[in-house]
Amino acid sequence: MIQVKNLTKYYDSFCAVDGINLEIKNGEILGLLGPNGAGKTTTLRMLTGFFKPTAGDILVKNISILDDSLKVKELIGYLPESAPLYHNMLVYDYLCYVAKIRKIKNEHIQSRLKELSELCGLSSIMHKSIYELSKGLKQRVGLAHAMMSDPEILILDEPTSGLDPNQIAEIRQIIKRIGKEKTIIFSTHILSEAEATCDRIVIINKGKIVADDSTQTLKNRASSNSNIQLSLYSDGVDSDQVVNHLKSLTTEIDVITKESAEKNLVSFDIYSSSSKDLRRDIYLKIKERDWIIAQLTQKSQTLESIFHELTKGD
Repeated sequence: MIQVKNLTKYYDSFCAVDGINLEIKNGEILGLLGPNGAGKTTTLRMLTGFFKPTAGDILVKNISILDDSLKVKELIGYLPESAPLYHNMLVYDYLCYVAKIRKIKNEHIQSRLKELSELCGLSSIMHKSIYELSKGLKQRVGLAHAMMSDPEILILDEPTSGLDPNQIAEIRQIIKRIGKEKTIIFSTHILSEAEATCDRIVIINKGKIVADDSTQTLKNRASSNSNIQLSLYSDGVDSDQVVNHLKSLTTEIDVITKESAEKNLVSFDIYSSSSKDLRRDIYLKIKERDWIIAQLTQKSQTLESIFHELTKGD
């Protein structure tokens, strides 16, 4: 459906997007994740033809955005982070206006508005002025705008930004319903949003892709790594001895001494690449030296921690 080839964008000497390569399949819901300033919005604006790439190309159904950007735009519905609405218009009048701009025939406008009002939950507010609406409802109107021409591809830039938890859940459900029929790309910096909605996650940092995999694979990667936190009472305990003693347990662990919050304790982080719960083995290993355990807990790595690991810096 979409091929992104060596996509690059400079603003003067600043490289916002740095040689991205990406393929997006038909019917896929793809989440583009990254911290603020990572290059997500710039990437989406190039995908929609609003920005011309400094280098590289984008093919949508084998049509180059450099050769025929208008044809590509006809295939795409786009909702920016802040929906570009006319606040002095009624919702109904505004959507009629959008329908005419999108060249929908007069005899089909009413049926299309009815479909979108039901899909986006607008039926009860069609008579209201847009300025009266909450941000969540404005986002729904913007979503109806983006879908007016029934595009094959829907691109949403942080569609849940600034919404409360109830509004986020509502927008999420709408996206999942739409995703049964369309290819959807949406950006966010909230990983739980992508986890709940997407088939695939692409993480971008400093203009480069640092992860690209299915949501389930990233979940499996998270669950296959664990961090065990160990604290021992410090009487008669040497930190280096503890590290060496535990490392003799298996080659799959790394033991790091850390500062303890309590003076009478010595603490360690034990990282394992194995999915096995090693707490029993660690307990028995500690028992060999008669050291006294104050804490032995396992903290599984989460998708959030993977995101932090990949985007925290160089």
